[in-house]
Amino acid sequence: MSGAVRPDPAAARPVTGGGDIGRRVAERRARLGLSREELAARAGTSSGYVRYLEEYPADPGSGALLRIAAALDTTAAALHGGGAERPPGIGRAAAHPELLELGPGECRDLLATHGVGRISVATARGPAVIPVNYSVVDDAVVFRTAPDATPAAAAGTEVAFEVDHIDEALSEGWSVLVVGRAQRVTDPAAVRRLAAEAYSAPWPGGSRDLWLRIEPTSVTGRRIRAR
Repeated sequence: MSGAVRPDPAAARPVTGGGDIGRRVAERRARLGLSREELAARAGTSSGYVRYLEEYPADPGSGALLRIAAALDTTAAALHGGGAERPPGIGRAAAHPELLELGPGECRDLLATHGVGRISVATARGPAVIPVNYSVVDDAVVFRTAPDATPAAAAGTEVAFEVDHIDEALSEGWSVLVVGRAQRVTDPAAVRRLAAEAYSAPWPGGSRDLWLRIEPTSVTGRRIRAR
């Protein structure tokens, strides 16, 4: 119909290219599954303004930022990056929390396709837990590292791999634990496929061409929800 408002094609995915505030707005919007139109309606602004905020370096006024933050169930300080150097979970517990066990299907949905998780490895200096950029390919967790980096010690051993998310504003969160044996990926065709499908290069940079694959023997998870 002529003049109808069409849904924003960027409905639930973050964008790049904006300023720090815009990237945090886009990431938070994506986590909540909101389109730009939905966020704009919540905040009492236009979808064009949300688009501008996400895609261009912008310094919104305090009133506009407060409305955007409230619409995203967060705070203006969080969108400014306040607390970025602190560990997650510094807020208070909810008044009536529930601890729920997650089923295998929901655990795999939360693992999604990629992200940052933590792998436990045994080293000569003792146990270590290291964050890595990971992907999920054919139900296995895969990541790349350098042959002399700490995560490479996982090869040939049983490991635990964990991902989680904390919602500071709502005092809620979830965690998923994958246990399985880590193996080097050496087949050239498999390596090429993983490199082609990788969402991002490892955040630490450098040459990290060793791929490891964790075949899960168990996948479990828990969620904390405020009633």
